Amino acid sequence: MTNRRFPEDATYDPNKVLDAIIERLQLKNDAALSRALEVAPPVISKIRHRTLPIGATILLRMHEISDFSIRELRAMMGVPAVSIHINA
Repeated sequence: MTNRRFPEDATYDPNKVLDAIIERLQLKNDAALSRALEVAPPVISKIRHRTLPIGATILLRMHEISDFSIRELRAMMGVPAVSIHINA
């Protein structure tokens, strides 16, 4: 089993988005956040320690409970916006 880690020099910072959601929802801690997101508490811990990336499913759940747009959530994490180019 490989341990997925992110490069130390990357701008990716999941803590910013987790903290922003905690603040927006006026939650007390990560345990309350895990309940709001309907995930097990270790999931939040693994995201904070960068051993688990924020996937599409949890990103959508973050959007649903916080009303942050997907673009805002990605920007808070330090993930560049996805651009789609269609050649006609």
